[in-house]
Order: sequence, then structure tokens, then C-alpha cells
Amino acid sequence: MYRVFCESYQNFINSLDENNCRLEIAKPLELIANIDKYIQEEKKQSELFKRLCDLIYFMKENVERFPKLKAFLWTLSSRNMNGKKYNIAKVEELEEQTKLINSFLKLAYWY
Repeated sequence: MYRVFCESYQNFINSLDENNCRLEIAKPLELIANIDKYIQEEKKQSELFKRLCDLIYFMKENVERFPKLKAFLWTLSSRNMNGKKYNIAKVEELEEQTKLINSFLKLAYWY
């Protein structure tokens, strides 16, 4: 499932031009796809890291709405990527990011 996410994320990014506003929505997802970058941002306690933590927390809270997230969250947890509520990200942004991840898991960007 993690491999599906990583490849789908890259396909999604490659499908957009550099000025597309969806790139900003997808920015925290880069940390999931790149564990080394995740570790760097975690050490810095950067805003990007905290936005991802908000997202993971939001996904855990919404597993009933998006059942595919349950197994995905387990794979994140096994990589020590855990959610925490920092209240940095907007709910609308978290909703869009969760829908995007769900579409990755449904193979919408799997080529």
C-alpha cells in the first residue's frame, strides 16, 4: 500500500504543471513519499511536518468515512509517522488532502 501511495503521488505531481494550485495542497504528502525528508522536517519541527501531523490525525479521525485509510495509517505508523493535532492546517485543506490520498489508494493515479 505504501508503494502504491508513493508511485501514485509521483504520478500525480508529474501530471500537474508547476503553477497548479493543487501542488500546494499536496506539499505535506511529499514527506510521506520521502522518509529522509520526513526525518529532516521532524527534527526541525517545521510547519510542513506539523501540517502532515495534522493530516494524519485528521485521517485517523475520519477512517469511518474513508475505510481504505485504515491499512494505510498502519503502514505510516510502522514507519514512525504518527499524527498529532497542531491545528495549523485548515479543515478544508485536510479534507482535500484526505480525498487525494484516498484517490491514490483507489489507484486513480496508478499507471
